[in-house]
Amino acid sequence: MSLGRDGLAGLVILGISLALLVQAFQLPKLPIVPVGPGFYPSIVLGFLAAMSALLVLQDLARGRERAAAAAPQPRRNYRLVVAAFAIVAGYVVVLPLLGFRLATASFVVTLQAAIETPRTVRGWATLAAIAAGTTAATYLAFERYLLVLLPRGTWTGF
Repeated sequence: MSLGRDGLAGLVILGISLALLVQAFQLPKLPIVPVGPGFYPSIVLGFLAAMSALLVLQDLARGRERAAAAAPQPRRNYRLVVAAFAIVAGYVVVLPLLGFRLATASFVVTLQAAIETPRTVRGWATLAAIAAGTTAATYLAFERYLLVLLPRGTWTGF
């Protein structure tokens, strides 16, 4: 049984995330603050390690299926990859101009619409709700809970 590209990528990411997780656990603990500098990186790296291990397991399971029957290659969509990079670059440019809340909501709507354009009013409403919810959850988590100042727009002040 051999690993495919996904399995190999999963193994590499698993190794990197575990090595960084060890480093995150070795960060000094702060006596005054209950949440030290390694807390959130440990959560993210633990999640990344778990997901990459899952990717390896999925690739191993698919390896058995590949041996039974050769699957057709998925169609590559380079135009979408370039569009996604352009959307991210646009987000980086407008973030200081519009501010975090407006730029992030616009970014989420634009990227989701580029990946799969909604065909109905309900689809657009769902997309708008996801963008608003993502922006609100991120804003509340960082600005209100973690007390991280998010960018205000020079054009909007918002």
